Amino acid sequence: MIELFLSSFVTFFVVIDPPGCAPIFAGLTAGASAVHRRAMAIRAVLVASAILFGFALFGEALLRALGISLNAFRIAGGIMLFLIALEMVFEKRTERREDRAEKVRADEVADISTFPMAMPMIAGPGSIASVMLLMSQNNGIERSAVVLAAMASILVLTLVALLIAGPIMRVVGAKIEAVVSRLLGVLLAALAAQFVIDGIRASFSAGAALSGH
Repeated sequence: MIELFLSSFVTFFVVIDPPGCAPIFAGLTAGASAVHRRAMAIRAVLVASAILFGFALFGEALLRALGISLNAFRIAGGIMLFLIALEMVFEKRTERREDRAEKVRADEVADISTFPMAMPMIAGPGSIASVMLLMSQNNGIERSAVVLAAMASILVLTLVALLIAGPIMRVVGAKIEAVVSRLLGVLLAALAAQFVIDGIRASFSAGAALSGH
């Protein structure tokens, strides 16, 4: 169970990227009062939590209703996560997030908690795919609870990162953040490849079982 928690924790940490969300939040809330900034941080994490826990608990039923197999979702989700990993390695993801932040700032949106912070920066396609993949691979109440606990831990960590976004940026700096982001991208690429391999292997196993009958 500890191994499952750690692997889930690392996956969510890499995909949600709390340290990466902090500078974006700091930039978007520049000039806001401390009380308003704190309220937006809490609201952003609460909305993102509702979205992610919703997909974690009911995502599989949604796929079933749409006629999509879990193996197909594993492969598609793995490919999606791999593309995100490539963007992290080549720093494209940070650029896109900053561009989105600039557009929001240009539109003078006062409350950025729901968009773009909650979605798509925290509860984006990658994190939604990750939680559904991990939940589908770990059946049973205990294993599912471990995955959800790992996700909850990352969401709490994200909230802390948003609340102390200013000091984090002063301590970490852009260059160190870029190095860490690239290292996490390589790790995510390996995890994504494993998702694809598992999906393909399961599909072939299911096909062989059907042909055997």
